[in-house]
Amino acid sequence: MPSPFPGMDPYLEEPSQWPGVHQRLITYMADAMQPRIRPRYHVLIGERVYIAEPPQNFYPDVTLLQYPAQRAPADSGVAVAEPDAPTAVGTYLDAAQRQPFIEIVHADTGTVVTIVEVLSPSNKSGAGHEDYLRKQERILSSGTHLVEIDLLRVGEHTVACPKEKLPVPYQYLVCINRAAQGWAVYCIPLQHHLPRIGIPLRKPDADLVLDLQELYNRCYDNGSYEDFIDYRCPPTPPLGFSDAEWAELWLKANGQR
Repeated sequence: MPSPFPGMDPYLEEPSQWPGVHQRLITYMADAMQPRIRPRYHVLIGERVYIAEPPQNFYPDVTLLQYPAQRAPADSGVAVAEPDAPTAVGTYLDAAQRQPFIEIVHADTGTVVTIVEVLSPSNKSGAGHEDYLRKQERILSSGTHLVEIDLLRVGEHTVACPKEKLPVPYQYLVCINRAAQGWAVYCIPLQHHLPRIGIPLRKPDADLVLDLQELYNRCYDNGSYEDFIDYRCPPTPPLGFSDAEWAELWLKANGQR
């Protein structure tokens, strides 16, 4: 069953839900692109680590639990093996957050042609925002295309287009920077479907068309979000007044309130 909203579901911006949406969207995008552009290109899922200072939330990919070693009683007569001494020891930094992204690589040259980013909260605030902007600047000066998908209403303006150039009210953004050619942006209100976008490749290859709404619908269905989202309560973060009024009427019309 699809989300009751026509486009992005603001309830999935909730911090406990977003990491799963982010992971699924990256995976489904890569799966949708790879069969259509091979063997000329390879679609790779990369990963980088941000260090997040508390009190920010972070979501580990794997949780490791340590249990006390079970030693035999001293008088049991059982020999207890001791581990070898490690070469070096250290402590972890406060918190680490892993962020996947997509690289489209030209098969013959190994050149990264396009990078696709789905922004997360750590990209839009604090030190993570500064780290992301530095990476963004390196990409834009490298001759690599950059596609940024921002489906989060909170945080700093982050995509690589001037905020003052955006002509209409919006909640979500998709920005496509073509190397040495300029940018194009989709300003998406809450009431609209997510767009079909062109992923730029190496000339003379045509853009790869990606239907973001179709991929997002897969995230919602396969994540079974309808089973545990309570649409009777307001979303987190809250909507603005006019959007909240519209959402109230829309959810009532769709049997959610």
